[in-house]
Amino acid sequence: MRFMKQEQEMWLVAPRDPRVIFTDLEINEKYDRGEGRIVVENNRERLPGFVNQLKNSAYMDLRPFYQRRPRWDQTRQSRLIESLLINLPVPPVFLYEKDFNSYEVMDGQQRITAINDFYNNKFALQGLQYWPELNGRHYHSLPSLVKAGIDRRSISIIVMLKESAPQDEEALFLRQIVFERLNTGGIELERQEIRNALFPGIFNDLLVELSRHPCIRRTWDLPEFHVDEMSSGNRKLTESPFFQKMEDVELILRFFALRHADHYTRGMQGFLDLYMMRASRFDSEVVKALREEFINTIETANRVYGDVLFRPYDVKLEKWSDRPQKAFFDAVMVAISRNIHLADKMEEKRDKILTETIQLFRTHEAGTFTGRGNTKSDVQNRINLMSNMIDEVVR
Repeated sequence: MRFMKQEQEMWLVAPRDPRVIFTDLEINEKYDRGEGRIVVENNRERLPGFVNQLKNSAYMDLRPFYQRRPRWDQTRQSRLIESLLINLPVPPVFLYEKDFNSYEVMDGQQRITAINDFYNNKFALQGLQYWPELNGRHYHSLPSLVKAGIDRRSISIIVMLKESAPQDEEALFLRQIVFERLNTGGIELERQEIRNALFPGIFNDLLVELSRHPCIRRTWDLPEFHVDEMSSGNRKLTESPFFQKMEDVELILRFFALRHADHYTRGMQGFLDLYMMRASRFDSEVVKALREEFINTIETANRVYGDVLFRPYDVKLEKWSDRPQKAFFDAVMVAISRNIHLADKMEEKRDKILTETIQLFRTHEAGTFTGRGNTKSDVQNRINLMSNMIDEVVR
């Protein structure tokens, strides 16, 4: 399997030791060094000054914390403004200092957006309970004393400083933990939703793009991709738990990450976190090569397996399963990727590969190809079994 230079170099620095057994002395030394504790700064900003700072695009990243979270409606935005007006305590926003005087919102994006939009006259107040006489008013049309009153109000800000973790990778892991703890109120975030929020960029965009591939959509029973599918309210798509949890996007990440199964560590989700973190630094040349690698692989897999693509064989029922399985997807995709230079032969030997795939299910323990085990040896074993079988068939 061919890896680009950046892919090879991503493993030159070994991941931090994840061991959990320490002596009391080691634990005390770690605590004394300040490891595992965030360094924060508490600030208060008057609303007009805060909104003015937001005009500087380098000051704060207001990107929503995960892709499909619904935006606050106008009534909820208005009631935040009413809370500020009557001096009701409002929870602080939590920022991450990604560079000096440059921040990323970890919690409070909706509150910041509501304040910013109101001060920029993007909505009129509605649904107010204590000040209903202000319904229909924009910021610019507020009575002078009311406007002066709200301009006196402040927003509380907690900043997680860069000093919280001196190493870039440590900072990213700590940031991920903080992000998860802050954003679990009422909605449990899935790991891929968190990755999507924490590691934006061209590699993350690639994952989303490739999750729309017809083979992914068809195999996991999702409608074909259309540019306006979210705005058009496609209920089959938006009501699919698989889509809602971004499992379609995580599938693509699994493929790219498990091509490097020799470096597998921290369990499946931990390894995906690690790969995503390091892959977020890939340049456009690597991303282009990965796109081509995925498309060539999945289209070859589709030509070989057809209607049973990524569906395990049920030995008891003597038939292919009605549903695809992630671990089998991993094994098939990585195995075909390793042999992609022999794509024509794989298609030519399609019937033999199908027969030998069934034989693998017959001769190996139940669960080998369906993810019952996710240790490094489990993952490597199912990938190697598929790879060796394909290699033997096509050579």
